[in-house]
Amino acid sequence: MTAFQLDHLQTLRAVVEEGSFDAAARRLRVTPSAVSQRIKALEQSSGQIVLQRTTPVAPTEAGEVVLRLARQVSLLDADARAALRIDEREGSFPLAVAVNADSLATWFLEAVAPLARAGDVVFDIHREDQEHTTSLLRSGTVMAAVTSTRDAVQGCSVEPLGAMRYRAVCAPRFQIDHAIEPGDASSLARAPRVDFDRRDELQAEFVRRGSGGADAPAQAQHFVPTSSDFARAVVLGYGWAMLPEQQCAAELASGQLIDLAPGEFTEVRLFWQRWNLASVILDAVSDAVRRGARASLHPFDRL
Repeated sequence: MTAFQLDHLQTLRAVVEEGSFDAAARRLRVTPSAVSQRIKALEQSSGQIVLQRTTPVAPTEAGEVVLRLARQVSLLDADARAALRIDEREGSFPLAVAVNADSLATWFLEAVAPLARAGDVVFDIHREDQEHTTSLLRSGTVMAAVTSTRDAVQGCSVEPLGAMRYRAVCAPRFQIDHAIEPGDASSLARAPRVDFDRRDELQAEFVRRGSGGADAPAQAQHFVPTSSDFARAVVLGYGWAMLPEQQCAAELASGQLIDLAPGEFTEVRLFWQRWNLASVILDAVSDAVRRGARASLHPFDRL
């Protein structure tokens, strides 16, 4: 296997991110034929097929390994150019990160906003459940992730951010209509609920915990897969749900929502995983995320 060439790695990254050879050619300002030749040369260098010629184009398992290298090289290149003040007018480095929906809706965007406003980083944010963000790290799709997984992905470092607390809430009229008694898991189990999507287990787990581990009976479920609309659906009386404290504190204070289990909450512990790579850009983002988490999340002691 011969050494990888920088322009071949850049081309692989462009093809995957743009989804086609033609779009990559426009981005790189070369012909589609040149893109095809570079990918073929890259496959010859690696001795393996790196792209599935599908619509959109997708990396193979071997391609994911090379794509990760391509993104690491691009990050180091951006760090060096920033330090040397080269090509400042060409724009900031695009940093791909994975963040769960509730963090996006409550604290993450505010935490990294100074970097975006300064033009230091262009964010490519992938929204994913906190339990599944590490798969994007493994594939090389993102360089860092807010995740609930404490075990470091190979090639990454991990540190605790803090715990997001969720409370069981509903609209006052909903509580009356469905005869829900605060603290009574059985009455809560019989009432319609709002789930984020079919992987959302927060509501079901809260009922199981309140009923001694028994499975919740069948009930009506509404699925609302965006965080702000999810919270709004609860306020509008679609059902009860577990909402982050940051998303329901004002409504609880105003009486728009009722706490169905005063003094109780569910904690989701969050961690920051990032490529274990010395990078000024990644360090700056990590510092901003760390500060934002300290201001918004509840601390916990250790990994």
